[in-house]
Amino acid sequence: MKILWLFAHPDPRSLSGALKEEGLRTLEAHGHEYRVSDLYAMKWNPVVDATDYGHDPTDRLHVGPASEHAYTHGHLSPDIAEEQSKVTWADTVIIQFPLWWYGMPAILKGWFDRVFIKGFAFGHTDPETGRPLRYGDGRLTGKRAMVITTAGARAATLGPRGVNGDLNDLLFPLQHGTLWYTGMSVLPPLLIPSADRTTPTAYATAATRLRERLHTLPTTDPLAFRHQNTGDYDDDLLLHPHLTPTPAGPSAHYTAPPPPHHP
Repeated sequence: MKILWLFAHPDPRSLSGALKEEGLRTLEAHGHEYRVSDLYAMKWNPVVDATDYGHDPTDRLHVGPASEHAYTHGHLSPDIAEEQSKVTWADTVIIQFPLWWYGMPAILKGWFDRVFIKGFAFGHTDPETGRPLRYGDGRLTGKRAMVITTAGARAATLGPRGVNGDLNDLLFPLQHGTLWYTGMSVLPPLLIPSADRTTPTAYATAATRLRERLHTLPTTDPLAFRHQNTGDYDDDLLLHPHLTPTPAGPSAHYTAPPPPHHP
């Protein structure tokens, strides 16, 4: 396998940093190729602006069309183009970060804002039907993705009855609204809880769980998200009323409607 390890933690001496190194050693031991994007070490710029697209700053910036035009014509900022080349190269993307305020660190959100742009990660249509290719379909279809996250909270508080909510619900914007939206198959996330109370024994357990998940990475079943146009929700029919909806698929893991827009 060819794996992009996307890492967002400010201190390589942290539990997250130790798990990343353990993970990379495991991948190497199993003969996988990998590339790493360590966002803090790279001093990644998370802020979208006109210079990303060679856009005239005196003109109004419409991010969707500007980013698509820059991608199509090769005018993207070199740091964005480099990250897109890593995504294109990889067949699996691992996204590792600490869970901060029920979400990912801002630097990682900014990576997706700048890299997963229209034309590259979304904005494609089926040439025969005119349907947008998204929610399980699209340019990134065939790639797999898995989230690894550390959290200060205890495991029981991040379950279905936990006070913090179920982990998959907290990760919905990333797993469903970003990864699945662009066509990627999303594997169940790996949670390392009680991260700020880790003992040597707890670390050994976490490292073992990580190695086991990486060992089964090629064969793990993805989360059962719905494809678009299943009859349960279908905003495409509002835009294309002449289209016939496809039959509903199997029971889904999530039933929420699609997000209202993407950049």
